[in-house]
Amino acid sequence: MKHQPQSWQPDTLCVHAGKHPDEQMGGVNSPIFTSTAYAYPNPTGQNVYPRYYNVPNQRAVARKVAALEKGEDGVVFSSGMAAISTLLFAHLKPGDHAVFQADLYGGTYHLVTAELTRFGVGISFARTLEEFSAALRPNTRVLYVESPSNPLLRCVDLAAVAKLARERGVLSAIDNTFASPINQTPLALGIDAVVHSATKYLNGHSDVDAGVVVASREAIRKVTECALSLGGVLDAHACYQLERGLKTLALRVRQQNDNAGRLARFLQSHPAVSRVMYPGLPDHPDHAVAARQMRGFGGMLSFELCQPDQVDGMLGRFELVTPALSLGGVETLVTVPSRTSHRTLPPEERQRAGISDGLVRVSVGIEDINDLTHDFDQALST
Repeated sequence: MKHQPQSWQPDTLCVHAGKHPDEQMGGVNSPIFTSTAYAYPNPTGQNVYPRYYNVPNQRAVARKVAALEKGEDGVVFSSGMAAISTLLFAHLKPGDHAVFQADLYGGTYHLVTAELTRFGVGISFARTLEEFSAALRPNTRVLYVESPSNPLLRCVDLAAVAKLARERGVLSAIDNTFASPINQTPLALGIDAVVHSATKYLNGHSDVDAGVVVASREAIRKVTECALSLGGVLDAHACYQLERGLKTLALRVRQQNDNAGRLARFLQSHPAVSRVMYPGLPDHPDHAVAARQMRGFGGMLSFELCQPDQVDGMLGRFELVTPALSLGGVETLVTVPSRTSHRTLPPEERQRAGISDGLVRVSVGIEDINDLTHDFDQALST
């Protein structure tokens, strides 16, 4: 890997950071290393093996994302949930306690309520900084947030959360998937560890399932030790695709930021829509926090229909937009969280979290904004 100047900006890091040099042919892309058996002793001085998370394609992705997140090191996984679960199990043991943001992604909520508790880890949920502070205990080891959150785009004051955790000797961690490192770098605000579902914005083309953790070298050492046993390995071909997707991350995200802001304002004025959740809107409850800690407001938004029973009709009328699971790709996708990402939450929990049956989540792509607004307009018309 070539020397990486500290002055490189995100657009440059997306293209060049972490790349494994093609020493044989001089190719501009990292070669794909398909081997599962590597020589011992190895010229690198390590025991090299895919399940050790140290083969060249894995390390190329980890270095690139670490550079974008302003972290010391990273580990790449086979899914976002593999990244989240490994981070948590690496820093929690039976008898420990962890505090989580109340409005979590449904998969993370299920993990902590069904699996962490089964292994003897106490959990608490909080929404405000005051609630986070009150929830901390002497045996609390992790404080975990998601900002912007899925699907209501709530934002927490990351610098304040980091300060609170640091004062109490607790590891602070964030799911930064919705923001991406182009819009937000939590480590620079004092957060200890960042996790991504790289399936989403980092890859950006809806064709790779992956996850990444970025943190200090010591925190990543603990994560890697745990990962050796859990085995959530990403293969070389998928690593190559993810590295390729990362090269256009800054370009894609800027277009998605712009499209999402304009679509949010359009939906806000639509008679079929009762409210729009987007941090870039001045009336969003966390707009001031988002404006302070984000460079862009992201490509995700959600809205509620005035008539929830019209959801299926709207989904069936889209011509350009695709009703589909997942998010963060170049195409615009819509989904209904109560049926998909948060279907495992008990109904009373969904209601408490503000996830109604008429809530629609939108992952805004890079299409022409006029085409997008026209498609939403005709789909919302009854």
